[in-house]
Amino acid sequence: MDAFWNTLLSLPTLWLVVAAFAGVLWGILGGALPGISPSIAMALLLPFTTGMDPSTAIVLLASVYVGAEYGGSIPAILIRTPGTNSASATVLDGYEMARQGKAGEALGISLISGLYGGLFGLAVLVLATESLARVALAFTPAAYFSLGVLGLSVIAGLSGGSLLRGVIAACIGLMLAFIGSDPVSGVPRFTFGSADLLAGIKPILIMVGLFAVTEMLVQIGEPAWNKAIKSQARLKLPGWAMSKRLAKPQSIGAVIGTVEGVTPGAGGTIAAFMAYSEAKRWSKHPEEFGKGSPEGVAAPEAANNVVTATALVPLLSLGIPGSNSAAILLGGFLIHGLQPGPMLFQKAPEVVWSLYGGLLAANIAMLLIGLVILGPCIWLVNRPKPYLMAFILALVMSGVYAMHQSVFELGLVLAVGVLGYGMRLLKLPVLPLVLGLVLGSMVESNYRRSLLISGGEHSIFFTDPVSLALLLLAAALTLYTGWKEFSAKPKTAS
Repeated sequence: MDAFWNTLLSLPTLWLVVAAFAGVLWGILGGALPGISPSIAMALLLPFTTGMDPSTAIVLLASVYVGAEYGGSIPAILIRTPGTNSASATVLDGYEMARQGKAGEALGISLISGLYGGLFGLAVLVLATESLARVALAFTPAAYFSLGVLGLSVIAGLSGGSLLRGVIAACIGLMLAFIGSDPVSGVPRFTFGSADLLAGIKPILIMVGLFAVTEMLVQIGEPAWNKAIKSQARLKLPGWAMSKRLAKPQSIGAVIGTVEGVTPGAGGTIAAFMAYSEAKRWSKHPEEFGKGSPEGVAAPEAANNVVTATALVPLLSLGIPGSNSAAILLGGFLIHGLQPGPMLFQKAPEVVWSLYGGLLAANIAMLLIGLVILGPCIWLVNRPKPYLMAFILALVMSGVYAMHQSVFELGLVLAVGVLGYGMRLLKLPVLPLVLGLVLGSMVESNYRRSLLISGGEHSIFFTDPVSLALLLLAAALTLYTGWKEFSAKPKTAS
């Protein structure tokens, strides 16, 4: 109950509420643009948070995540083009409802289901995170090293559906993490004589390049999306009878979203499709699914909005982001000198409570803003695509330059964007690279610290029971992923 009490105490802070409303507004607009995922909408704002108070910056970024998940359902319902990956399941029945003249009703169901899922996920986040972090406080340097290895193995194994591609991407991230001065001896490594690389590559530059610039390059080669009809910009909230019918699919979505959210690498897309499938299985009207079922909109929207909170559980408690958006939020913490993990609750508990309170305000803001935002969203979707992409790219460049007025960093962001585009062509997942970059320093520093404690004996990683358990779990997950991948190949070939 202390966690809930501290959350409520953080609400009266004016700037947190302003940040929550501003983040949700930006997130809805970003989510309404096809191809602009929650992580990209967050990455666009990331450079502008450098001068903010840490609590305000974190709440702003997290609120973008909340708003973008709802915003993605708007084009999914109106023009059959999901604004976010997790809104793909909403297309199945949401667009059919729009074809039947029920677009406003579908948008209302999406909004209320998103609010239900967001509040449910927040409750899970508040209850589970600190308890898990208390357990992690007993970790030794060897255990922290093994935890980093576990984080890399989980993400590399689950991202992109290919163990090999995930490992390759994670290795690229680790190589980038080792650029700069050695943390123990101070000797420059892989700097190629450049003074700009002595301090290493800042994760924020990698994230902005990979998520924002890469997506702009991809969108340039994609055809323009369909136009929305202005007469559809009328939202209708579900009545009492409809709310009773939607209670079951919303609860199914909430439970599945919780499980998928706390599992690193799963994310809202998987949760949405699983919730849709299970809602159909338990529905009294399964024949309506795919033909405009309100339950087919409620279940996936509840699921992907639960993930906006539950995906933060492994991030805050263990320092391991479970999704692209959580990785961007990790970047926000690092910008302000904060390392998510068990020590965050000891060193900066006020930031955690502010995040909880900000997420509560963000869900309320999503309801209020969602009632009036449809008109501007439709106007935005109908703008010429080249102008939108040019504006977003200019926003990225101005934000990066505003941080340190460095032309070198501008070039680095563009180079990383090209790298990300090449990875997209080769179907290499992005999240393992980000995790390799972020966890690389954690793995290396704790590895070196453990060897100093043991006098150079590697047996310390196996004699520490927590470290041994984490290493065995990492090995088991990697082997399971490899077995699952190779066992599926004969079926595919046949």
